[in-house]
Amino acid sequence: MSSNYRNFRNNVPWLILFLEAVFIVLFYFLSSDGSARQSSIDPAFQDVNHMVIFGLGFFLTFLKRYGFSSTGFNLLIIALGVQCFVLMEGLLVFLHQNEDEDSLTRITKATMSMTAVVISAGAVLGKANPVQLILMTVVEIIVFRLSRWMNTRFLKVPDGIGMMHVHLFGAYFGLAVSSRFSEPSPKSEKNASTPKSDLLSMLGTLFLWVFWPSFNSVLVVDERSKAICNTYFALAVSAVTAFVLSALTTKDGKFRMAHIHSAVLAGGVAVGYTASTIKYPWIAMILGLLAAVIAILGYYCIQRCFSPALKIHDTSGVHFTFGLPAVLGALAQVVLFVINNWSTLPNLGYAVTICIGAFCLTISAALIMGWITGFILNLKLFKTTPVSKYFDDQFYWEFPRLAVGF
Repeated sequence: MSSNYRNFRNNVPWLILFLEAVFIVLFYFLSSDGSARQSSIDPAFQDVNHMVIFGLGFFLTFLKRYGFSSTGFNLLIIALGVQCFVLMEGLLVFLHQNEDEDSLTRITKATMSMTAVVISAGAVLGKANPVQLILMTVVEIIVFRLSRWMNTRFLKVPDGIGMMHVHLFGAYFGLAVSSRFSEPSPKSEKNASTPKSDLLSMLGTLFLWVFWPSFNSVLVVDERSKAICNTYFALAVSAVTAFVLSALTTKDGKFRMAHIHSAVLAGGVAVGYTASTIKYPWIAMILGLLAAVIAILGYYCIQRCFSPALKIHDTSGVHFTFGLPAVLGALAQVVLFVINNWSTLPNLGYAVTICIGAFCLTISAALIMGWITGFILNLKLFKTTPVSKYFDDQFYWEFPRLAVGF
């Protein structure tokens, strides 16, 4: 291993320390007394926090030689990203562009917003070094917050709906960043899973599945119980559909863990936009079924046709796990809005245009800024990880010499 990369790792702590010092100084000037007020989302915050830290952390541990980095770097970027987001909220309050909120609500929104960053990190999992991940975190959390601000200020999109763009933004931002990284060798033995790593990844999926109703309902003011129930039914149907399609699409008729891993969560993603407005649970169940079908079909079609043609290597399959179900959810929001307001809303066409505009603004910002971010991250300044060191914990973490089974 070259001395340049040893020096690179020695510089990483100083970058983190510098950012933390900047955050502390900015908190001193931008802090408010929001913590003095009581919040109504205390229990749901715990669920969201568990979902993002445990769920997404273990969700990304499927690579057989990248478990330490998947969970460790996930915690690092979340801890830094939450602080960055809360500072942005304080800056908006300081500039009189936003209402002041209690501290717990800010942290909850920050944790939810970090879902976008972790999803994007899944697209470049094993390829981006810690410096690149940290810089991507800061840029993405700022851009995502600005896209939400434009949606709420100019398009008058409710804040809860704007937050549900987190999966859409994270998936396509990550794909755009990934397009600037070199593709790994198709014969790379490290870009694979083992039964143990798949089991740990499934543990993360179970965490996400259990806590997803809280994620979709934590910012809902009215009809919170309806949002929880609709999310649960969508998740349940997507899980059942994942098992059915997995058995039908494999050659020997056995279940495939990769299918279950990617499709059981699709219903929660798709129903996020409309969880509190769906009147009947069977509608949420249909969304869950369609989302699982799209996820598993995407697993085949995108990996074999779309990604090779565009030369995009999506390590964790975030496109069909989060991106496509989020597109389905955005489309379902428009359709259900038209059905529910067909005869009561005079300016229906304008309202539909606003919904579509919010979707287009979010995905455009994700793709454009993701491509620019990927280009910047691959400058020589940031010492891009060589392809031969992709998907390898030993490049970043201390291991015993000649570790058995590694």
